[in-house]
Amino acid sequence: MTDVGIDIAACRGRQQRVVEQMVQHDLDLVVVTQVEHIQYLAGPRFRWVFQPVAALSREGRLTLVAPQRLPEVAAADEVLTYEAQWRSTLRNDQRKASTDVLISALASQPQPRRMGVEFSTFGTYLSSHFEATLFDIEPALYSLRRRKDPDELALIRKAIAGTGRMYERAREIIAPGVTELHVFNELQSAAVEEFGEMLTGTGNDYQCGSRGGPPRKGRSAMAGELYILDLGPAFRGYFADNARTIAVAEPTDAQQLAWEFIMRAFEHVQREVRPGKNARALFREVRAILDEAPVGVFDHHLGHGIGLFPHEAPHLNPNWDDTFQEGETFTVEPGLYAPELQAGMRIENDYVVTLDGVECLTDFPLEL
Repeated sequence: MTDVGIDIAACRGRQQRVVEQMVQHDLDLVVVTQVEHIQYLAGPRFRWVFQPVAALSREGRLTLVAPQRLPEVAAADEVLTYEAQWRSTLRNDQRKASTDVLISALASQPQPRRMGVEFSTFGTYLSSHFEATLFDIEPALYSLRRRKDPDELALIRKAIAGTGRMYERAREIIAPGVTELHVFNELQSAAVEEFGEMLTGTGNDYQCGSRGGPPRKGRSAMAGELYILDLGPAFRGYFADNARTIAVAEPTDAQQLAWEFIMRAFEHVQREVRPGKNARALFREVRAILDEAPVGVFDHHLGHGIGLFPHEAPHLNPNWDDTFQEGETFTVEPGLYAPELQAGMRIENDYVVTLDGVECLTDFPLEL
């Protein structure tokens, strides 16, 4: 088991930053129902089968309604429970059950005039208990989540350590004849051994001779192919997302040449990214480098932020216009694809933005 635990002070700091948003938008109360935002503010992670709820007042008081039993640790002023299961059977009306407990807890407080909620998930039953004007707090929460606190970065580093173990095992077993399902099973086991507990998420690509996808039954690797492993295990809710491409046998000259251009892309990223750098501009700069490659095309995003969701800001994508901020964790995944490359290759590193540059979090071998 790992010693990475809930940091009460860090959670309280995040709550205070939400309170600052509440003051800015004249909100009396914020109610969140998404398990990611509840974890972000209170600490405990609840599985997707449960429907907890949390409320934060403008005075900074957090009320948490947890499923079934009290969590061992929570950054909350009041922790209550609702019956999520009856005789071990999960209820299908959990949102009503958790809402009833929350409304009872808030009954002694004045009705809010303006209330922040997550518009994408705030349900009718919950809204029927309030007469307040509703404000979508979700964009502000996503913006606050961009900069990772030290406790969050520790969880991300642990998730990334799991991918390191996975690549070690992959390089031991990938050879002509190995099946995609065998590689998948061995890599999942390696991550579990590193974490000392179950994964809270897994992904992404485990196919050989393909741009990506889940492992295929009966598909064996063949000499000359490239094996793209784009791995995204989550540790206690926080995701890693990085990739390595491994040659099943010796790489061809064309494959090695394409790899060299991808290395040029990483060199540019590590030289150019710092707080204030425009992510859309970075995408265009890297695309220009990869467009010079004599083989292969680059036709997807360059990367994205990671955290409590696999894809967060900043978006290294021309469809967004984000700017890098200190404390963000993000991926860079240049790729080149062509039939003569046996589908192609993609290599992905994870970084954290520092005061004057970036720190690479994925210090694993990059070779094919």
